[in-house]
Amino acid sequence: MKIRAGFNIAYQCPQPTQMLLVLDVHPSRRPDLLSEAAVEFDPAVEARGYTDSFGNACTRVTAPAGIIEMSSAFLVHDSGRPDVVAWDAVQHDIKDLPDEVLVFLLGSRYCDTQRLSDFAWANFSNTPPGWARVQAICDFVHGHITCNYQNADAMRTAYGGFVDRQGVCRDFAHLAITLCRCMNIPARYCTGYLGDIGVPRVPDPMDFSAWFQAYLGGNWYTFDARHNKPRIGRILMATGRDATDVAISTSFGQSQLIRFEVITEEVA
Repeated sequence: MKIRAGFNIAYQCPQPTQMLLVLDVHPSRRPDLLSEAAVEFDPAVEARGYTDSFGNACTRVTAPAGIIEMSSAFLVHDSGRPDVVAWDAVQHDIKDLPDEVLVFLLGSRYCDTQRLSDFAWANFSNTPPGWARVQAICDFVHGHITCNYQNADAMRTAYGGFVDRQGVCRDFAHLAITLCRCMNIPARYCTGYLGDIGVPRVPDPMDFSAWFQAYLGGNWYTFDARHNKPRIGRILMATGRDATDVAISTSFGQSQLIRFEVITEEVA
């Protein structure tokens, strides 16, 4: 299948401001692009791309004083198949994990493992290790948190979502990631496009989506505690320890988001 995706975002800055952007399609999906997916700026600015320590495609710009618009529109090929389900994927002993995976066992800004470790072991230590354990965590998070866009909080950690019992897709992901790490399962945060493809459309405005990947059986597998079922048409943008590492923009100075439009839809 073909998917049309893109965004139109605008910021207002009172003075020239350095910004780091994570708005490109992840390098792993570039072979699937059917058209150029470059980010365009209005007014035009000098943009320098680089690859961060997690393998994400990032951009550095200096936003001028006033309004700067950022946009992209592209077509991408997708298999049309739902997320892989591998019930036989095993959980690794820590000593057998690759060195580069170990960082995804540690606590991070939004994944406060030290506050949820006792709960995790009390509730998931008796589940079968491996895929079944991660699925049990997803089942719990899916039933524990109520999706509420009106009460989104950019400062809410995994423990905050656990206590508040409400949040948006990033809160589902943070809590599930944290519980996995508490159970010695490497887990990393993912952001990207996920449209209403193969499921009933919802009336909420389109946004970038958050899910996570768990390292099992020598591979990174996709899990989604928010929807808690395999979905079609994910377009990965970036992975990291939590939302901090994959923020669409990080401003080194004052900036205000004044426009935010995202599109993800199947091309008939």
